[in-house]
This record gives sequence, C-alpha cells and structure tokens, in this order.
Amino acid sequence: MSQSDIKRVKFSVNQNIGSKVKIRANRGRHKIDVTEGVIRETYPSVFLVEVENKLDDTTQNISFSYTDVLTKDVQMQLL
Repeated sequence: MSQSDIKRVKFSVNQNIGSKVKIRANRGRHKIDVTEGVIRETYPSVFLVEVENKLDDTTQNISFSYTDVLTKDVQMQLL
C-alpha cells in the first residue's frame, strides 16, 4: 500500500461527494454490515457517510478511513 494508492482513493471519494453509495463493511469476527448512504464530507484520513435509520427516521454519520477501502475491509458501490 503506497501513498499514491491512498491519494487515488481520496480523489475518487472526493469526486463522489453527494453520491449515494452502498457500503459493505467487514466489522470483524464474521460480522458484515451492509448499508446505503450518501458521502457527505472528506477529511485527510477519513470520510463521512450519512446513513438514514429507517426505524425512527433519524440520520447518523459513519466514518471510514481510506486505508479500509484499500485493504477491502470497506467496499463501496455507487448507486
């Protein structure tokens, strides 16, 4: 994993701010979360995805790191 790979992921996420994505996150111990949300903000080490809770109509922000995307602990698909 090189610095140029991380920059490439940052650039790609930054280009898709406001886009709806489906996220498959490996949380360890055979736990996998699948959610849909909107990419809201990017920071130097992480990016935020706003997810709507359908049970009580609230939203929450979940942060993911760019290295999680590179190591495939987090997989994103544009919708």
